[in-house]
Amino acid sequence: MIDELPLLSVRNAGHRYGTTYGCRGVSFDLWPGEVLAVVGESGSGKSTLLSMLSQRLSTDEGDIRYRTPGGMTDLSSLREREVRQLWRTEWGFVHQNSADGLRMHVSAGGNIGEPLMANGARHYGAIRAQAEEWLSRVEIPIDRIDDAPATFSGGMRQRLQIARNLVFGPRLVFMDEPTSGLDVSVQARLLDLIRSLVADLGLAVIIVTHDLAVARLISHRTLVMKDGTVIESGLTDRVLDDPQAAYTQLLVSSILQG
Repeated sequence: MIDELPLLSVRNAGHRYGTTYGCRGVSFDLWPGEVLAVVGESGSGKSTLLSMLSQRLSTDEGDIRYRTPGGMTDLSSLREREVRQLWRTEWGFVHQNSADGLRMHVSAGGNIGEPLMANGARHYGAIRAQAEEWLSRVEIPIDRIDDAPATFSGGMRQRLQIARNLVFGPRLVFMDEPTSGLDVSVQARLLDLIRSLVADLGLAVIIVTHDLAVARLISHRTLVMKDGTVIESGLTDRVLDDPQAAYTQLLVSSILQG
């Protein structure tokens, strides 16, 4: 059955920093099972947009609606407690710096188990079994379950952060430059992992990246941002193979020349 309503619907949304806009006039729909990449150079507004979409920053104009059992709910109308409930049960956030998304001196199993406990799980054996399952899914040896992330490599930390964010079955995951700082081979493995998990779980993902290669490998659609506005959007292959905006053409040609 085809979904009749998008998971997330954004219309002319913007966020202000005082008298200036970090992003403005952003509109798109996001569907279950879809990966949307937001690309642009530093200062383009993509991180502000991600923070606004995830309710870490206010929506100062326009609206952002999320599909709930009652229909499309305006996120700005929710109380803080209701937003926290979404974070606990339906949303995940994978940070660029894994230390921001993990408890670095708690065991790997503990990091995965905490979201389960926040959702009411209490049986130690069942929690540990799920932690083992997810370590396996993100290609971390099960015998590292009692080791702290502080002892892991950068790629392993990011994979653990993904496991922590997916173990409770979210519908929407935000990702902020998840491959930044990783070497090319580790990036490729991480992107393959994310792509397979999205397909298996039917997740919707919004990923911010400055790397067009990442957008091409993982996303169905792409938004290109400059100076806080979306200057081009569409299917990723179309945007990157036949860019219409001069800025997008410049981004693509700089990659090709590099």
